[in-house]
Amino acid sequence: MSVMLRTIQTAVPNTTLKQAEVRDVFAVQPGLTRLGQRLIATSFDSSAINTRYSCVEDFDTLNPPANPLFYDARTQQLHSPSTATRNNEYVAHAPGLFIAAARKALEACPDIAADEITHVITVSCTGFYNPGPDYQIVRALGLRPNTVRHHLGFMGCYAAFPALRAARDFCLADPQATVLVVCAELCTLHVRSSNNPDTIMGSALFADGAAAALVSQRGNGGLDMDAFETVLTPVGEEAMAWNIGDEGFEMVLGTYVPHIIDDHISGALEPLFAKDVTPALQVSQIKHWGIHPGGRAILDRVQNRLELSDVQLEPARKILADYGNMSSATVLFVLKEIMENPAAKAGERVCAMAFGPGLTVETGLFTLRSDA
Repeated sequence: MSVMLRTIQTAVPNTTLKQAEVRDVFAVQPGLTRLGQRLIATSFDSSAINTRYSCVEDFDTLNPPANPLFYDARTQQLHSPSTATRNNEYVAHAPGLFIAAARKALEACPDIAADEITHVITVSCTGFYNPGPDYQIVRALGLRPNTVRHHLGFMGCYAAFPALRAARDFCLADPQATVLVVCAELCTLHVRSSNNPDTIMGSALFADGAAAALVSQRGNGGLDMDAFETVLTPVGEEAMAWNIGDEGFEMVLGTYVPHIIDDHISGALEPLFAKDVTPALQVSQIKHWGIHPGGRAILDRVQNRLELSDVQLEPARKILADYGNMSSATVLFVLKEIMENPAAKAGERVCAMAFGPGLTVETGLFTLRSDA
């Protein structure tokens, strides 16, 4: 029997960020050079993002808190809290997102009871605490106390794929296994004012959100999980990185990243397609593409290199426009968009991919089981 991705459910924080308004905030910060101001305008205006969501209540311009930690709406000044302060906010806000997405996934599959969940895999790269979200999900959802728990931390935007691959392996090893995978990222905790191009790009792209997937051999619908593959590109180790600094986590997102993906995306797909049962599987045979929208330029490069249509890129571009880049959770948002597409038909193939530090390319091949 095949292993199915039965459902994907999502959750976002309450604070909505409008891209133009956030741009204007960053553009008036003290200490910016003329180049920095130009980079802010260019990065925000060319991002193809309309709205994002944040757990930082300071950014709620209608109801700002009395004692802001990150942004004072009265003075329009961004603060620069310590990494410890930022992580404390992660501890305060992350559990709610993890649990909300997990609960929605379980409720979406009424044929699976809470005590039938055998494994929980949580994913995040934007904060740390222990007992962690894997423990909290077990408690909050009333799962069995002997539920096997794993947490994948600090891997970056591609981390949903190692989690899904592990879930698939657990189900192949035990046909009775049912695995709950939950990714939650609070990227906006790490924004700051800067003249550094990488920091500016991160401030223009990253957002908060969570997504949960239920994986099992039991039931109907969803996606068959056919194959996964990991490829490290021969270059790009210094072009994308995620480090811990004194004033939050620091993203390195070099402008050359889209070029690296452009040069190596076709080669990264070859070992994935070689695993498929369809002889000589080709890009043209894949109808649906779940591409992690790491940024507009990345989507443009992938589309041009693989000669994909605008319709095939629509799920990724829609998620980028409506939610921004939520790191590991984002590709699950895109796959959910594909699964819920009324035009999607049983038997159609889906290829998904995400990119992260290394430069790492993670890919997955799926088949729609029923009309979405």
